[in-house]
Amino acid sequence: MLDISVIVPLYNEDESLPELAAWIDRVMKENNFSYEVIFCNDGSTDRSWEVIKQLHQQYPQMHGMSFRTNHGKSPALHVGFGMAQGDVVITMDADLQDSPDEIPELYRMIKEDGYDLVSGWKKKRYDPLSKTIPTKLFNATVRAVSGIHNLHDFNCGLKAYKGEVVKHIELYGDMHRYIPYIAKNAGYKKIGEKIVQHQARKYGKTKFGLDRFVNGYLDLITLWFLNRFGAKPMLVFGLWGTIIFLVGFLAVLYIVCHKIYVLCTAGSGTLITNMPAFYVALTSMIIGAQLFLAGFLGELISRTSADRNKYDIAETI
Repeated sequence: MLDISVIVPLYNEDESLPELAAWIDRVMKENNFSYEVIFCNDGSTDRSWEVIKQLHQQYPQMHGMSFRTNHGKSPALHVGFGMAQGDVVITMDADLQDSPDEIPELYRMIKEDGYDLVSGWKKKRYDPLSKTIPTKLFNATVRAVSGIHNLHDFNCGLKAYKGEVVKHIELYGDMHRYIPYIAKNAGYKKIGEKIVQHQARKYGKTKFGLDRFVNGYLDLITLWFLNRFGAKPMLVFGLWGTIIFLVGFLAVLYIVCHKIYVLCTAGSGTLITNMPAFYVALTSMIIGAQLFLAGFLGELISRTSADRNKYDIAETI
């Protein structure tokens, strides 16, 4: 087994790749690490793939994979995780904003301090306020939801993992922002942080817009819900469906009692369709029934899933 696998997801970074490759190779040789680099080309439209093939000729331990079209950072990382053979896996961005000089200490924290995952924290950033302020709000929200209170930068591309961790987590969509949360849910709870150097972008421009913050919150809600209720959807849909249905049922009882009272006292009551309780009853019972049915169907799908009883076994004797 190799000491380190370095996974570099990239999109249109042909200018920075030769410098990054030389930098990684120098750090690895200075520390006598056996290593591999996996460049995960996310459907770049520039010369990135041609550069990666040239780098493989120059550095045989540097490999690559290329998507035919752009799928996103999470799918690129997921494929890279599957290819990795290192005892420790390091991820970093290709834009030279992550320093390979951080690799030896990250490796030590995994091997000697026993962390399952170490996330970088770019405490001093070279980003505009339009990026840093939303990032701080985003990270505060993720800390509150995930319960991982010792991390300041969940989305830092520079991370280190035990080799087994990357084999037991699944990334899709834009879930790379929540890798520490996903790892925690998979049972890897010793998560640490290291302050790392943030360097100004040297080539090109950022590939991410402000829409990533909106998408990030939506993904966080999805991840939280799947973690809490993914295996038992009836717990949430059935519960709220029952509560809302009962509200409607109580409204029906009120209408019936009111109507009986009016008939017994020979009074002139209002029409049922003019009573607010009628619409409360109608709406609540319909929504409650739909939620209950959604929970039932979700439970049915979960119970017939091929992976329902697939569990990660940490060790056997």
